Amino acid sequence: MKILTIGDIVGTNGCEFLREKLPSLKKEKCIDIVIANGENSAQGNGILPSSAEYILNSGVDLITTGNHVYRRKEIYDYLEEDHPLIRPANYDENNPGKGMYILDMGSVQVAVINIMGVVYMENLENPFMCAERMVELAKNEGCKIILIDFHAETTAEKRALGFHLDGQISALFGTHTHVQTADEQILPNGSGYITDLGMTGPINSVLGVTPELAIEKLRTNMPVRFLNPDTPCMLNGCIFEIDKITGKTISVERVNIV
Repeated sequence: MKILTIGDIVGTNGCEFLREKLPSLKKEKCIDIVIANGENSAQGNGILPSSAEYILNSGVDLITTGNHVYRRKEIYDYLEEDHPLIRPANYDENNPGKGMYILDMGSVQVAVINIMGVVYMENLENPFMCAERMVELAKNEGCKIILIDFHAETTAEKRALGFHLDGQISALFGTHTHVQTADEQILPNGSGYITDLGMTGPINSVLGVTPELAIEKLRTNMPVRFLNPDTPCMLNGCIFEIDKITGKTISVERVNIV
C-alpha cells in the first residue's frame, strides 16, 4: 500500500497548487491514500470548513492539523462532525475534534494519529505518553497500519519519538517547520520516518509568508499582519510504501514538485 503524506498546505495558493498537481501525482505513483496537513490552509492562518472541503475535494483522504487548528472559530463545529479531519490528540479531551481517524480500506484498517510536540510549543500532554496511549487504542481497534503526524518544532523531539515508536507503528512523519528535511529512512525495526515533510505553498516565502512581512516582524518585534505571496508554489511530501500484512514500511520516497 502506498501512502502519500503532504506537508503543511499554506493559503489559497497552496490549496490551488495541490488541486493542480495531486491527480497526476496519485496516478503516476499509484497512491492508495493521501494524508495532508491543512492547519494553515485558510488565507491568513488556521483552517476553515471551506478550505478543508477544498482539500478533501482535491483528492486528499484525511487532513491533519497542529497548533493553529483552533485559530478560526468557524472550524469548531466542523471538527465535531464526522469529517476526515483530526487535531492533535494531546489537546484536552473536551476540546473540539478527535486525535485519531481510522480509514477503512477494505482489507486493512489504517489509523492516522495526530500528535503535537511540546518543546518550544504549547504545554500539552506529554507527546510520548499520548502516542503510547493512542497507538494502543489503534491496535485495539484492529488497525494493522498506524501512521503518526508529529507536529513539532525540534528535530530532536521528532527523532526521539520516531525511535521510541519504531516497530510499533508503520510510519511517523513530522510537520510544522515548513522546511523539508532530507532524512527519510526506514528505522531499524521497520517504521518509516522523516523529520519534516515540508510545505505546500509559495516557494519564495518565509514558511509561506511574504518575505518583507516576516523580515519586518523579526527586525522590529512589532505586530505585522502576515500575508501569503502570490508567487510560484511547490508541493513537498513523502511516500511510504507499507506492507499490509506486517504493517511495516517497505520503502520511503521524498516528494518535491514545483
